[in-house]
Amino acid sequence: MLDYLVIGNGLAANIVALKLYENNLSFNLIGNSQLSNCSQIAAGIWNPIVFKRMTKSWMADELIPELLLFYKKWEKEFQTKFCNERVIIKPFFSQEEKDFWLKKAKDDLSNYLDSSVYKKNEKQNGLIIPSEYGIVKNCGNIDLPVFLNECQKFFSLKNHFIQEVFDYNLVEVNTENVSYKNIVAKNIIFCEGYLVKNNPYFNWIPLNPVKGEVVEIETNNLDIDKEIYNRNGFIFNLTGNKYKVGATYNWKHLNDELSDSGLNELKNKLKLMLNKSYTLVNHSAGVRPSAIDRRPIIGAHPMHSNMFTFNGLGTKGVMLAPYFAKNFVNYLLKKEELNKEVSINRFYKLLNG
Repeated sequence: MLDYLVIGNGLAANIVALKLYENNLSFNLIGNSQLSNCSQIAAGIWNPIVFKRMTKSWMADELIPELLLFYKKWEKEFQTKFCNERVIIKPFFSQEEKDFWLKKAKDDLSNYLDSSVYKKNEKQNGLIIPSEYGIVKNCGNIDLPVFLNECQKFFSLKNHFIQEVFDYNLVEVNTENVSYKNIVAKNIIFCEGYLVKNNPYFNWIPLNPVKGEVVEIETNNLDIDKEIYNRNGFIFNLTGNKYKVGATYNWKHLNDELSDSGLNELKNKLKLMLNKSYTLVNHSAGVRPSAIDRRPIIGAHPMHSNMFTFNGLGTKGVMLAPYFAKNFVNYLLKKEELNKEVSINRFYKLLNG
C-alpha cells in the first residue's frame, strides 16, 4: 500500500510530490500535462513587491528564502539550470513616484528596493525607458517547462509517475484507504488547478480562475539578460535572442485557446516597452487557479480525512508552492499545523451550501 496518490501534473502536484519524496514517503503521481497549459506557459516570476500599492508581497520574507533553497536543491539533483535570479527594472514616470520609491527603499522595503536611482544607458536602447528607473532586488523566474520536464523524467525513472487522465469514477474511498484501479493508498491529494471544477470531491472550493496569455518573441541586441522589465506587463530574456512577454488577465473565457484580443493586448504592451522590430515565435494561453481571497486552499476534505487538496496558488505559484508544500507535508506528518490563512477549513461551510 502506498502512502499517497497525488493527482495532477502541474507545478503544485510536482512540488508536493518532491516534498513527499524528500520525506521518504511512498506515492504515485497521476496526471496528464495536456489537460491544462497553465504551468507550462507561465512566466514563473517571483517578485516581492506589489507595485499597485508599493507594499511587500504577502509573506515575501518567508517565501523567498524557501523557494531559493528548494529550487536550487533540485537544480543540483537534476543537474539542470532552471532557477534564474534577476532584478526588476521599474521606470519612474513622475518625481512623486520616484520620491515615494526612495522613501520605501530606506524604510519598510529596504530588503527589496534598491535605494539608488538609475539612468537609462546605451545598452538599453531597445527598451522604452524614461530617463530614470528603480530596481527591485531578490526577484527572478523559474523556467517552468524545464523544471516540469525534469520532474517528469525523475518520477518516471523512480516508477512514481503514471501519465493518464485521472478518472474520478474509479475512486473508492473508505476510512482506511483510497483505491484507484489496481492502486491502493492510505491518502489521496488532488492538485488539479482550475480543473478541480471537475472533481466531485472538491468542486465546491471557491476558485476565481483567470486566463492568461503570453508570447515569445525574437529580437536582436536587447541587453536584459539578468533583468525583467516591468511596465504594465513584463519582458525578459529566455535564451539567445528569445524573450517572453506577458501577461493578460481574462476572467470570462476560461480555456487554453488563443485569442486575437489577447494577442493584440500583448502587442500593445510591447509598444510601451520595446522600440525595435521583433518576430513573434510563440503564443500561449492557460488558466491560473486563483482563489477568491488570493490565498492557497490546502487541507483535508471535511468528510474524508484521507482526502486532501493543494490548490489556489494563482499567479504566484512558483513563490508560494515550495513554502506551503513543506508546511502541508509537515502537517500530514503531524509535525506542524497548517497556516490558518491557507487552510481549507475557512471554506467548509460552502460544501453544503
